[in-house]
Amino acid sequence: MARTPLPQAAARWLTFWRRSIAARVVASTVILSALVSAGVGWVLLQQTREGLLDQRVKTVVAEASAETAAARTRLQSVPGTSGDAAGQRRELFDPILDRGRLRGFDVVLVSPGVADDTGVPLQTYSTPGLDLEKSLPPSLLQHFASSGTTAWTYTTIRRDGQPDQPGVVVGSRVILPADNEPYTVCYLFPLQDEEDTLALVTRAMLTAGLLLMVLVAVLTWLVTRQVVTPVRMARRVAERLAAGQLQERLRVRGEDDLARLATSFNQMAANLQRQIRLLEELSRVQRRFVSDVSHELRTPLTTVRMAGDVLHDARESFDPATARAAELLQTELDRFEGLLADLLEISRFDAGAAALETEDVNLTDVAQRVVAATQVLADQRGVRVLVEAPPEPCLAEADVRRVERIVRNLVTNAIDHAESRDVLVRVAHDDQAAAIAVRDHGVGLSAEESAMVFNRFWRADPARARTSGGTGLGLSIAMEDTHLHGGWLQAWGEPGGGSQFRLTLPRKVGDELRHSPLPLVPEDAEVAV
Repeated sequence: MARTPLPQAAARWLTFWRRSIAARVVASTVILSALVSAGVGWVLLQQTREGLLDQRVKTVVAEASAETAAARTRLQSVPGTSGDAAGQRRELFDPILDRGRLRGFDVVLVSPGVADDTGVPLQTYSTPGLDLEKSLPPSLLQHFASSGTTAWTYTTIRRDGQPDQPGVVVGSRVILPADNEPYTVCYLFPLQDEEDTLALVTRAMLTAGLLLMVLVAVLTWLVTRQVVTPVRMARRVAERLAAGQLQERLRVRGEDDLARLATSFNQMAANLQRQIRLLEELSRVQRRFVSDVSHELRTPLTTVRMAGDVLHDARESFDPATARAAELLQTELDRFEGLLADLLEISRFDAGAAALETEDVNLTDVAQRVVAATQVLADQRGVRVLVEAPPEPCLAEADVRRVERIVRNLVTNAIDHAESRDVLVRVAHDDQAAAIAVRDHGVGLSAEESAMVFNRFWRADPARARTSGGTGLGLSIAMEDTHLHGGWLQAWGEPGGGSQFRLTLPRKVGDELRHSPLPLVPEDAEVAV
């Protein structure tokens, strides 16, 4: 079975986390609940521990005090001299040791004397098997070296061959009548029962906490689902509306805020559908009007063209004013025919009737043919048009007529706005794409104008004289031709720094473009810091 690589799995989980509101809400709620539960549980455990220990300490101190009091009473009733000290020690220690065995505590009797290097006095009597070095805290012995009051502290009780266990040691001072020497009696009470109780409480709280976290996660998921499900339905309906399925609507249930949201959404969708249909109808009427007018004008234009040609051919026999009028009529007829041809081409694009006739096209040849065809216009404007291309052919599968029309529009516009400066046409290609870039150093374009330059009938400066006689549709048609090829037509410019238009075509029709072999921003552009 194939194993999913970790980066892909992590990427999928990250995508799921970003897209799922329910997952984020459930995770956040569980994490916050866990933190609160952990804090409350820690406080409760501390209070429980302190309560258990305090109660145990009070009990063992009282028991130790009772044992010491009983021992003092016995010593007072035992007659003897200084030579009877050993008998009094047995009278003191043996009964306590016997009760310790029955009640589960250890006893240490510390005789007065010098302690060794471990801190344990040399004369001690204790429960057999008890490790005095580890079980008897030196701080307690130091206390009784300077004070005779009863004292207690926590310790670790260690016996031979048994695991360590926590405990409480209580010490009291007893004076033997036989030698009138102070002896310290230490009682070591284990805390194993309290430790077991605390462990049981801890396990119970952990189990309850885990069950609570599961319950919180389930409840949060159910509550979030009630809110997220309508939102997801709205997203799906919105996606269908965006895809053109304008009849899609949300199902309205109840009268709550989500139901009101669904009602408002449906009203918005209905209004959008109505407006879009009105716009579609208006666009259809406009396209039909442009197409009909363009076709209807061709017949009278043909007649006017024939009459104009006759007048233009006979202009030498006219007086100067009439001959000039015949020349102006011929020029305007050329412009009118160009506008009519552009309108017909636009109507074909709008009707979806435009089709490609593809073949292998050398973009270098296209650039050179266009430059040669616009040489007269360039000479009139005092502009030199240069072609920079690699020695090998720059081939692309394209419609040569449409590509030449695109390049001709770009070169003509560059000449028209070059202000007598050079225009550079660059051609380049790689394995995936081929490109032509037309660079001029004229008035340039702003960022806003670069985004609007391909709109129909748009001009950067409507009052500017145009010696090339453009119609305002050339770049719009060029953009439509580029889209037919699946290519890019992009513009860059800066005011006073000129502009550059770049056409990028895939080497094969239908391939997806990912980059262009030529940069959109020219290398000689001044980069603002």
